[in-house]
Amino acid sequence: MSNKRTALGKGLGALLENASTDITSRYEGEGKEVVVGSVANLPIGNITANPFQPRSNFEKEALLELAASIKEHGIIQPVTVRKMGYDQYQLISGERRFRASQIAGLVHIPAYVRVANDQAMLEMALVENLQRENLDAIEVAISFKRLLEECKLTQESLSQKVSKQRSTVANYLRLLKLPAEIQLGIRESKISMGHARAIVNIDKPEVQMEIYTRIVSEGLSVREVEDITRWQNKKPEKQGKTREGREPSEEHRKIAENMKKKTGKKVLIQQGPNGRGRLVIPFDSDADLKKILRFFDL
Repeated sequence: MSNKRTALGKGLGALLENASTDITSRYEGEGKEVVVGSVANLPIGNITANPFQPRSNFEKEALLELAASIKEHGIIQPVTVRKMGYDQYQLISGERRFRASQIAGLVHIPAYVRVANDQAMLEMALVENLQRENLDAIEVAISFKRLLEECKLTQESLSQKVSKQRSTVANYLRLLKLPAEIQLGIRESKISMGHARAIVNIDKPEVQMEIYTRIVSEGLSVREVEDITRWQNKKPEKQGKTREGREPSEEHRKIAENMKKKTGKKVLIQQGPNGRGRLVIPFDSDADLKKILRFFDL
């Protein structure tokens, strides 16, 4: 790696980061001083992973691509570590770069050296991760919850730290109220954030699971799910007013069930108090549509 350009550029002195406001510690390593609050090339074997790392999944292919880039160009953005003792450090942020550097076989890695207690370290790791990594919605929600509970933040201060609207933070946190199977479906991209935000408006877990199953099996759009949840949540209004929707009659249930047997699709029949309604039959392709139309002799 001697022929690679170092990411430290002009040298240690030009990259000191507020060392005067941090606890300063010096030791002799490879004939050089390491100053807490600065950037230095540290032995990668002396750095341990961050136990507070909120991200649990790192895509292998992406790590290999990053490792190849690091072999070619070196590390442009240093990781951040805290000093644990003589020549020992713990990662605060930059775990993807750290893991990719290990794969690339680097012996040393550029790092900001800081001092932070566990709570400050957790907050730094969570906020950095939320801002720089492509987390799935559940990982974001879990990170938000940890910032609220473990770092004693309010939703207002949290929204400021992560540069998001307070309503956005609240919407993510609501996802953690969904059944575990639905949360897993979000993490595995079986349903989108839009689907999940619609489902979470349903109070009953069994109904949430029923809608989730339909999304996965029938490929329902977010708009269709929003219509279903809106219909599920309709309640009788005050006397003299009418409802926009009502429960399917026994006759409609039998018709829907019969059509499902004929078409192989789960049919939705909705009707309002004025008798008007709609019939929804999902299809996956033009060929699938033609098969359904044959049921109607079209």
